[in-house]
Amino acid sequence: MSTPSAAVKPFGLLAEFDTPEEILAAARKARDAGYKKMDAYTPYPLHEMTDALGHRHSRIAWLIFLGGLLGGTTGFLLQTWCATVAYRFNVADRPFYSWPAFIPVTFECIILGASLTAVFGMILLNGLPRPYHPLFNVDRFALASQTKFFLCIESTDPKFNATETRQFLESLGARDVQEVPE
Repeated sequence: MSTPSAAVKPFGLLAEFDTPEEILAAARKARDAGYKKMDAYTPYPLHEMTDALGHRHSRIAWLIFLGGLLGGTTGFLLQTWCATVAYRFNVADRPFYSWPAFIPVTFECIILGASLTAVFGMILLNGLPRPYHPLFNVDRFALASQTKFFLCIESTDPKFNATETRQFLESLGARDVQEVPE
């Protein structure tokens, strides 16, 4: 005999809009109303959307800088160690430590460190790999890559209340508001 399971909390509510102006206005009003955990899905990039949603700048630039700094430092110190400790060769009575000769490899190590940090940092910060997303359960969401604009307020938002949030999204002029199952 099976016991009835508790009501499963949805992933969020998805509101559908017809024009970019409508979704930009809706995102601004949702941000002003205090919603923080939301995202917009559009068929093409809307550069104003980042500000409308209230997203802050990413930490990836600092990570890339630190990755480049670490890569350059590692490359320079490795060359210094090799030239002065591990493989000391006296060539034509030149000094063992000649830092100008280390510049090209140090530069390449900066580029390598920064690019690897950019790739793996973006993968981790974007939460990838994620082959499944709850929004794929909504039939009309396929139109997000064609003609429609969607705003999703997640249930993890502190202000989220299924009834009040649905009424709020409908008051913004949404064409349709659907619950996104987890």
